[in-house]
Amino acid sequence: MSSVSSRAVARRYFGTDGVRGIVGDVLTADLVERLGRAATLWSGRGRVFVGRDTRASGPELEEAFAAGVVSAGGSAILAGVLPTPAVALLALDLGVVISASHNPPEFNGVKLFDRDGQKLTDEAEEEIEALLDAPATGGGELDRIGVATDSYLEHVVERFGSDLTGLRIGVDCANGAYSGLAPRAFEELGAEVVTVGDEPDGTNINLGCGATDLRTLQQTVARSGLDLGVAFDGDGDRMLAVDADGIAVDGDQIVAILALHLGVDAVAVTTMTNLGFHRLMAQHDVRVVTTDVGDRYVLEALRREGAVLGGEQSGHVIYLRDHVTGDG
Repeated sequence: MSSVSSRAVARRYFGTDGVRGIVGDVLTADLVERLGRAATLWSGRGRVFVGRDTRASGPELEEAFAAGVVSAGGSAILAGVLPTPAVALLALDLGVVISASHNPPEFNGVKLFDRDGQKLTDEAEEEIEALLDAPATGGGELDRIGVATDSYLEHVVERFGSDLTGLRIGVDCANGAYSGLAPRAFEELGAEVVTVGDEPDGTNINLGCGATDLRTLQQTVARSGLDLGVAFDGDGDRMLAVDADGIAVDGDQIVAILALHLGVDAVAVTTMTNLGFHRLMAQHDVRVVTTDVGDRYVLEALRREGAVLGGEQSGHVIYLRDHVTGDG
C-alpha cells in the first residue's frame, strides 16, 4: 500500500472541490462573474462549456459566469441542466459546472475542468484567484445548445451499459441533474425502474433524497420488493446503493466489488477508506494507493500510477476506461 499527500495551498475561495457557499452570502453573482473572467483569461480566452444543476440560483449564476467569459474575450457555450461528469466529458478549452454537489438548495458553487476533463490542480486554482481583479477586455460571445444531454446519455449507455433485463431498480435522482436522465438510461438497458427524487423544483435538490439521505430509497426498495436501488447526488458525480433488503452499500463496498469484477491490479482510495477494504485488496493482490480526501486527489493518483479505478467512501466512483472523471 502506498500513500500520497497533497500540498496545502493558501487559497481564499477554492476548497476541495471548486468554489462553494451560500448564495448571496459567500457566493454572489459578482464573484461568479469575476471567476468567469479570471478562468477564461487563465485558459487563454478560449471556448468555455458551462452546465448547471437544478438549483433555483443556477440560471442567474450561469448567466453571471457567462458574462465573465464574454468580458474576457472568450466564448461561453451554455448547456443548461447537465450532470457534472457530462460537462467533464464535453469540456472544450474549459468545462464549468454551476453546482454545490451534495449540499442543500441554498448553496451553490463553481467547479472547473481543463480541456482534458480533469479537475484543476491546487496550483491552477491559485493562478485563477490571482486574476480575479483583472480588467474586462470584451470581445467575447455566448451561445446556447440543447443536445448535450443526449450526447452524454448515448456515451454512458454505449460504453458502460449492460443488459439489465429482468431487474427491478429504484433510482433516486436527488431532484438534481440526473432527474429524468438516469431513469431513462436504466430503462434503455432493459430494467424496470421506480423513481425517487425525480421532480426538481429548484428548492428540493438533495432534500430527503439522494446519496446524502438514503432513507426514502431504502423504504421504496423494501416496500416495492425491488432488486436494488441506486442514489445519486445533486450533480451526479456520486452514487451509493442499497440492496434488496434496503441495506446501504457505501463507496468502499462499491469500489471493492468493481475492483474484483474488473480484475484491476491497482486501485486508488482516500484516507477515509476502511481497513476491511485494504485487507480484501491485499488478499487479491490488488495494490492500493491512498490519497488525501477529495476525488480530484484520487484522480491525480490514478493518472500518476497508470491505474483506472478509484473512489471514496462517500460515493465518488472513478473508472477511467472511456471516461475522464468520476461518474455516478
